[in-house]
Amino acid sequence: MASLKLNVLAVGASRNIGYFSAVRLLDKGATVTFLLRSPAVFDDDALIQGYIKSGHVRLVKGDATKEEDTRRAWNEAGVVDALIFSVGKYLRGTPSFSILKGIVIDQPNLCAQSILNVLCTMPTYADAPQPRIIVISSIGLTRTAHDALPHLIKPMYSMLNGPHRDKIGMERVLAHCAGWTWNSKADGEPGADIVGEGWRERPGLPAPGTLKRVLVIRPALLTDGKCVADKVAASGKEKKTYRVSEEELGGYTISRKDTAHFVVDALARWDEFENKRVNVAY
Repeated sequence: MASLKLNVLAVGASRNIGYFSAVRLLDKGATVTFLLRSPAVFDDDALIQGYIKSGHVRLVKGDATKEEDTRRAWNEAGVVDALIFSVGKYLRGTPSFSILKGIVIDQPNLCAQSILNVLCTMPTYADAPQPRIIVISSIGLTRTAHDALPHLIKPMYSMLNGPHRDKIGMERVLAHCAGWTWNSKADGEPGADIVGEGWRERPGLPAPGTLKRVLVIRPALLTDGKCVADKVAASGKEKKTYRVSEEELGGYTISRKDTAHFVVDALARWDEFENKRVNVAY
């Protein structure tokens, strides 16, 4: 097992991709600080409790939609090597359905406001580089990406307009800070209800082009299946697992555990993926 002794800050990792990524990293020798609205979520998690006792896991109570809480998470984590941001669109509340609007969530700007807070409070280290930043997004967000979806799942993605506006806002913020090209006509522009008025002038937000170490991962439709990559590795056979590309893949699904596998693999092969936006699918 290759070692990956990183100091990691995980935001939105109480479950799913963030959690599975954190567990894989802990298994490789990393230290992980979790920002959690309810640290009690791990009270019955024997694995995490073991890492807490060994000092490899820190739990910080806080809410990523509050700037003072993200600032405290950075401070308590120490010098961070990598940030995993996996705040999910259905993290809070129960989504409702509208014939006109599709799926509606009770906090429509959760991802965008959380990434703004995380970036606005990110420290500048005197003797260390910027953290590697991995952000979990989604396929099918933009018009071009939606057109590339398999026909059978296009209707479902059409109902995700509300949650996807939030993800587009999140990606827009990242593109601004990283200095990436953003096609407003094709990709859309988030409204003030998503990113807030004057978001570009928020104190602490990295200036355009100064956010240097970012990877946006856009998984296909997520499932609760097993990690195919682990199964293939254990078999010793050369078989296809998931695909990774900067181009649209037109894939149907990928499991959360395989997405987490790629998160950790990307951190281990960072030079190949830094400053990219990639799709992952079977």
